[in-house]
Amino acid sequence: MSSAEEVSPSASSHSLSPPSSPSTPPQVAHLIGKKEDIAKAGHVTKLVNGCRDVLVLFHQGRYHAMDMRCYHAGGSLLHGDIEEFNGQQCIVCPWHKYKITLAEGEGLYQAVDNPTVKPLRTHWRSKGVKQRIHKVTELNDNVYVTLNDSTEPIESDVYQTEKYRTSVVHFHNNR
Repeated sequence: MSSAEEVSPSASSHSLSPPSSPSTPPQVAHLIGKKEDIAKAGHVTKLVNGCRDVLVLFHQGRYHAMDMRCYHAGGSLLHGDIEEFNGQQCIVCPWHKYKITLAEGEGLYQAVDNPTVKPLRTHWRSKGVKQRIHKVTELNDNVYVTLNDSTEPIESDVYQTEKYRTSVVHFHNNR
């Protein structure tokens, strides 16, 4: 698939629900694309199951999946930079620079111990899980996503409505 190619979700969205085994994807896994294509592009977005805009990232040899829009104000994470903060790989929202861990979806912020003491001493703290993270499975040269089905509300859920929904898959080249 070329880096500029777009595919309608109905043409390429595959749901699988066979029993899970070493040679089959987990139940309710959704085909995202070929491992090679996603790795080459660095990231891909896809409307999964007709209800969730998901961003799949390939970073340092690993695939990660999360809601595509930032929990803070709905900014697209598609063009967010991946940086390390406090030993954790994070995507940085391009709109307001919010930091979200790739592993857990935690929002990180830099706290000040005592604002009256100079020089200021800061350290990284977690706001808790703010971004919904989804399970990625690699199988037979393909990448599958299983949506996080936790019933606990997560702040990024707010942006999973028709108002914010995309209707195509985009492959983008690394910068």
